[in-house]
Amino acid sequence: MLEALRADKDLAGWLGGLEGAGEPQVEAVLPDAGELPDVLLDLAVPHEDINDLVALRDRLWRDPEARKLLDRCLDALVRDMGRPGGGPDFPVLPAGLGELGRCFFLYVYVAALPYARAYHRGRGIPDDVSRRTLADLGRHLAVHRRARGSRGLVVPGWLALHFRGELYQLGRLQFQRAVLGGRMGGATAAAGHAAGPGDPCLNLHIADFRGQLSPEACDESIDLAREFFARHFPEERFETAVCHSWLLDPQLRRYLPADSNIVRFQDRFHLAQGYGQDPDDGTPVSFVFGDRDLAVAQLPRRTRVERAVGDHLRAGGHWYGGHGWFPL
Repeated sequence: MLEALRADKDLAGWLGGLEGAGEPQVEAVLPDAGELPDVLLDLAVPHEDINDLVALRDRLWRDPEARKLLDRCLDALVRDMGRPGGGPDFPVLPAGLGELGRCFFLYVYVAALPYARAYHRGRGIPDDVSRRTLADLGRHLAVHRRARGSRGLVVPGWLALHFRGELYQLGRLQFQRAVLGGRMGGATAAAGHAAGPGDPCLNLHIADFRGQLSPEACDESIDLAREFFARHFPEERFETAVCHSWLLDPQLRRYLPADSNIVRFQDRFHLAQGYGQDPDDGTPVSFVFGDRDLAVAQLPRRTRVERAVGDHLRAGGHWYGGHGWFPL
């Protein structure tokens, strides 16, 4: 495994960074074959994946290089637990590693589970919030299967936010403890808002497979977030919610009615300027249709959102990421 990583220039740099951090201060422990199914089911891993993941766990455990990498990745993940922005960036591993490469970071997160739960308990976070937050692992397996037709994680590093105590599922929406950057903080300060660059904020994320993005569901989530973070992170004063998403591209208003869930979601935000305007067509295609590499000419037109995304691209248009904020 390590030889395959060193053969790739970018991955060799990532591996060198891990090795340059010194010897791991923690040792990864994975549940055995009898315990692992229940652990995976608690993380919302689909039933049909359980047997193969138990067998793959044994294969990983017999590989000294894979176990060494597991220790280093776990150490990077749980170091500075809870500090916003302090987590590792786990890359997509080479295709030549097969299923072990696609699922390797799943086992890193399983090994990190006791650390994540201990952090949650230390903050007094309710068990149901902890469970639903960490169960996003199973949702990401579903995202990979929809996009690639196989088992794995499309963006392996994203779940580091969950397992480090930075991100929480609160109703329909996810909220990430973050800090206002220069552009967004400049926009909030220019609007006369109390918070500016360097101040805490909640970065809002919209997970797929979680039902409709209705105004009522969003209201409930935002109310939950206000109470949750004031109670469990009282030393961090969150006065601002921000969102960076294709859902905030103003062009969507040309295709969707004013009372649609997406347009009403946009209405919550003040748009921030000063961000790059490079097209990002693959992101809406990925979120709406599952696979960012689908041919534009063949994109389905079953729903209003599918027609909006596909028709705009077929007409020669492009989609862009939107960036917005609102006061909490």
